[in-house]
Amino acid sequence: MKRYAAALSLLVALLCGAAAGLIENAELAAGLGEAMSIAVETIIVQGLLVAAVVLGVLGAYTLVLDFLLDRTTDKRRQHNLRNITRFVFSIVGIIGMFGVLTQQYLGLFFSLGIVGFAVTFALQQPLFSLIGWLYIMIKQPYSVGDRVEIDDSKGDVVEVDFLVTTLWEIGGDLVSSNQPSGRVITLPNSVVLSSHVHNYSYREFPHVWNELSIQVAYETDLQFAEQVMIEEADDYLGDEMEQAIEQYRKNLAQTPVELEVRERPTVNVTQKESWVELRLRYLVHPRRGQRVRNELYERILARMNEHPQRVAFPVSRNR
Repeated sequence: MKRYAAALSLLVALLCGAAAGLIENAELAAGLGEAMSIAVETIIVQGLLVAAVVLGVLGAYTLVLDFLLDRTTDKRRQHNLRNITRFVFSIVGIIGMFGVLTQQYLGLFFSLGIVGFAVTFALQQPLFSLIGWLYIMIKQPYSVGDRVEIDDSKGDVVEVDFLVTTLWEIGGDLVSSNQPSGRVITLPNSVVLSSHVHNYSYREFPHVWNELSIQVAYETDLQFAEQVMIEEADDYLGDEMEQAIEQYRKNLAQTPVELEVRERPTVNVTQKESWVELRLRYLVHPRRGQRVRNELYERILARMNEHPQRVAFPVSRNR
């Protein structure tokens, strides 16, 4: 339906352009005074040309956008294509309308340069945000659907507009874990030019390492406790983690960084004042982090409580 409307819009635009050309070459208002006829003719011609530009740009925008969107099913790429296409055709439409109204295209570009230089000082922040949007579209430090942390704000990206990025907040002041808080955060795109961007679900490797800590007494059979933690974690997400690590190693091989990466969960042991801390290290998708942590806690503690003679927990209240 949209394509039929777009085709009709282009057809009407051509008719308006043709009508403007006919009027300009004919004496439509011959019965009026000379000055009045010229004024009326100019208004009618410019009105038809403006209509032709607007309808032509709208029709072309719809057809081009449908053509591009039909060739990808990725929602993130579709969002970027929609924004870029809208931006390009908006610029084309504005320049076309000013060109029609002034009838001085070369002078228009020169004037736009002077005006743009002056506007730069008056609208610095919006212009920086627009530059930030171009940077986001080209370099793609994040895109719609990513979980990011930007300038002390953390959340899931739901919209990247010309001037602002909108996040659904996670964490923050209302909740104590990486769960949605219900608040919406709006950030100017210019912030990416001067702040660190932490992307937790980057498209080439949408996983992060998490750690789960279990505190046990010094009397604990540490080898057994470590084995329990690794077995439960490996049973719960070992295969998924192995597949993700395979992709991570491929990405790592394309860089000069040399790093040993384990494909299965591991446990690090840390000595504390009155207990030993066992830290289970595993790989997980950032949106499943809290759920996986809860499941692993329950499974590991249940297994350990089945063997009180081999696993003891500290009783100090200073934990």
